[in-house]
Amino acid sequence: MLAFGVYLFLLAPSIIVIPVSFGSKYELKFPPTEYSLDLYRIFFSTESWTQPLFLSFRVAVITTIIATVIAVPAAYAMVRFDFTGKKLLIGLIMSPLVIPSVVFALGIYLYFSYFKLTGTATGLIIAHTMFVLPYTMVIVSAGIQKLDPNLEFGAMLMGAGRFRMLMTVVLPQLYPSIGAGALFAFLISFDEVVISWFLAGPTTTTLSVKMFSAIQWEISPVIAAVSTILTVLSLIVCLVNVALQKNTEIQN
Repeated sequence: MLAFGVYLFLLAPSIIVIPVSFGSKYELKFPPTEYSLDLYRIFFSTESWTQPLFLSFRVAVITTIIATVIAVPAAYAMVRFDFTGKKLLIGLIMSPLVIPSVVFALGIYLYFSYFKLTGTATGLIIAHTMFVLPYTMVIVSAGIQKLDPNLEFGAMLMGAGRFRMLMTVVLPQLYPSIGAGALFAFLISFDEVVISWFLAGPTTTTLSVKMFSAIQWEISPVIAAVSTILTVLSLIVCLVNVALQKNTEIQN
């Protein structure tokens, strides 16, 4: 009962913002005095909101693709092979998980300033890829650890090369883990605000940075609609991830 109360207390802000997003465009109030879709119409029809939305979506998609392509072979190598400097390499890759976001963002900003990557979509994609890669690798690595290495050995014993073995034996069993890692990479990139704030420019403002700026300089009711959209997106990602995990358990 106590745990349920704690969960309810933590979820309350996300639950309250949903009815507020269907309120009037002139006020940010709970409960709303009237209900409408005005805030959503304003959000999807205003360029100052849609441009950050499309930029965040584009950056998140490209980041997810790059991070997944890197994470799968890297995770396989880390799990299946022992080599000199393995622990050091793992520590470097996983460092974004333990380094405070502000410190990581400041370092990225100073480094990217030298290469003139600040204020560019390319800089955002590279930084987001570095940030989400450890999360993707952890999820994929967990999936690889559950695989039976005897199946891989048997395939190579029958004459399959390592690449063919990976494509026909390993990857088909890893699809749920890869999908889960990709979904989390997308969600983390889409919601990331600290790194995006340091690297944002006049034409490269992500949706999270736009929301933060709107809260700092004005109290726009549209923020409630944006928050609801992000909440629904997070819920969808979590549900899909649960479905993928159940599929993995069935396969095992």
